[in-house]
Amino acid sequence: MKLSLTACLIGSAAAFAPSTGGRASTSLAASEKSASLPFLPAPQNLKGYVGDVGFDPLRISDYFPMDYLREAELKHSRMAMLAWTGFVAVDNGLRVYPLPDGYEGATSATAHDAAVATGAMGQILLFVGILECLSWISVSQMLQGSGREPGDFGLDPIGFLEGKSEAEIESMKLKELKNGRLAMMAFGGVVTQSVLSGHGFPYV
Repeated sequence: MKLSLTACLIGSAAAFAPSTGGRASTSLAASEKSASLPFLPAPQNLKGYVGDVGFDPLRISDYFPMDYLREAELKHSRMAMLAWTGFVAVDNGLRVYPLPDGYEGATSATAHDAAVATGAMGQILLFVGILECLSWISVSQMLQGSGREPGDFGLDPIGFLEGKSEAEIESMKLKELKNGRLAMMAFGGVVTQSVLSGHGFPYV
């Protein structure tokens, strides 16, 4: 009985004793603050990725693989850059002739309804779905450790990265990321302003 009481007391005292080991590095990491949000801890999973400024207030990187998140960010960035350019180009008169029936007088803001009415939107959904299925093969292999970098499809027809140093390549990647982030906000803004104003470019 005395032995049991002694063991319980020792166990209770140990609970309040300072611990050593892995917790020191954890507390050190937790004390590091985000560069962009200095009132929040720095997200540790962003480290080593281009464009890391510690911005992850919802801590999404704690729940999903960072390679997958960066792949999604780059894909949406590239689509937004193309989408903004296409949206503004159409409102400035760019057309592909011969123009199909039902698209006469269509603007970027009204083209969606015209595409739905003619059935073109269904075709777009089909072909985009096929491309997504094919691209998932490379994404899946990346998540299984193939060594592929997020967003890398080996497509560089103009040779932007040829003969570049590692620092120059990192700089190019950062430029793509920053322009893509800006384009995602810009496309949302241009669509909203186009609908609210009811006018074409410059949407005022």
